[in-house]
Amino acid sequence: MAVDPLLASLGASSSGMSTQSLRMRITSENLSNVDTPGYRRKLLHFKDLAEGGVEMKRLSLSNRPGQERYEPFHPMADENGMVISSNVDLMVELADAKEARRSFDANLQAFRQAQGFYRNLLQILEP
Repeated sequence: MAVDPLLASLGASSSGMSTQSLRMRITSENLSNVDTPGYRRKLLHFKDLAEGGVEMKRLSLSNRPGQERYEPFHPMADENGMVISSNVDLMVELADAKEARRSFDANLQAFRQAQGFYRNLLQILEP
């Protein structure tokens, strides 16, 4: 069965927008917890689809340890007064957010262009 290239383009762009939207959501969760003790950065893993586009394969937590600091009166301090901070790197998250936004915009532009091609095609074929 032949796949319509314009339809495949719409599907791939739509998939890309969904993926980047999810990526922006996870990045915003990481950013909002940058100062939460013990919080572990969430990581998204994707897989390519045979028909074009991508989808989330799985969500995992970063194994990178957070920094330990001495705060004996903190509610999350251990018996030695140590608190483990989150392992979220603010600069990495900001860069990821910017990349996800730009990728979303590129997919949106490709989607709109394919839509325009379909509109033009329908106008040409209109009796």
